[in-house]
This record gives sequence, C-alpha cells and structure tokens, in this order.
Amino acid sequence: MSAMTTSMIRSRPVASAAIAIAAVGAAAILGAWIFQYGLGLQPCPLCLEQRYAYYFAIPLALMVLVGDQVGASRKVLFAALVAIALGMLWNAGLGVYHSGIEWQWWAGPQECTGTLGDLGSAGGLLNKLESFNVVRCDEAAWRFLGLSLAGYNALISLALACIAAWAAAMEWRGSADIRGK
Repeated sequence: MSAMTTSMIRSRPVASAAIAIAAVGAAAILGAWIFQYGLGLQPCPLCLEQRYAYYFAIPLALMVLVGDQVGASRKVLFAALVAIALGMLWNAGLGVYHSGIEWQWWAGPQECTGTLGDLGSAGGLLNKLESFNVVRCDEAAWRFLGLSLAGYNALISLALACIAAWAAAMEWRGSADIRGK
C-alpha cells in the first residue's frame, strides 16, 4: 500500500471504508452480471437473493461517503455502517448456506429448482419442457480453486462486513474521543 493510501485510511476511515465497500460491492455485482449475461450462467433463486445485500450496501456506502464529506451526524454514519456490516454478515451466512447446499452438506429449499416461466399452449408443452434449462441451487455452475460463486460471495461479503464494522468502530471511537474532550 502506498503511503498516501495508508494516510487516507488513517485520517478518513469512514470515507475509506465507504469507497472500499462501494467499489468491491460494485465489482462483485458486475462479476455476477458478467457470468449471467456475458457467459450465460443463469443464477438460481439463492444466487439472486444473495445480490440483495449488494443492492442495499452499495448505495448506502455512497451515501455514507457523501455524508462524511458534508459533515453528517456521527450517529447517522455509525448507524449506516452498522447496517452495512449486518447486511453483509447476513449475506456471508447466506453464501455459506448456499455453498453447503452445493456440496450436499444439507438440503436446500424445495422451491430452489428454478422457474419454468411461460409454458404456452398445451400442444407445444413437450417442446417447451425439452428446451428449459432449470437452474438448481444444489449444483454449482462454476468453480475456481474449489469454491463456487456462492463461496466467493461468502468471502467477499464477510470482508465487506469486516470493513464496515471496522469503520463503525473507528467512528464510535472518534465520537467517544470528542465527548471525552
């Protein structure tokens, strides 16, 4: 890490954390979209559910960044960072749960077999059923170094939860220092 980066992290931990959360979260969602739309790997219902935390954390992190820049209340910044940490921690747990389903460690939800969509008329039903590619939650569509996308989501979400919790602790400590003076 460069001296300038280290200096910014020490002097502006909330802004640094907000930038990291927004950037890493956006990269994770972009990666998911590339796998889905670019490579044709359709997500299962649990995969789609794991995206919600990013859709929540990215804009909230950007709002924290703006709030830090304009002098928002420390309590508001602290609460937002705690919300991000809890949301990403929940998402990490969901990623572990999904990974366990993929490894057949436990059963997944019954409805996690994909959707059939519009089947059309009864005459073309057999043709439609033959062309469907049902996406199941218990089959990893892709693995790298032994981890599926759900496993990588668990790691990324846990890292973002730690970053948000660290920044919240720094904000809490900073407000405690101000009260003590």
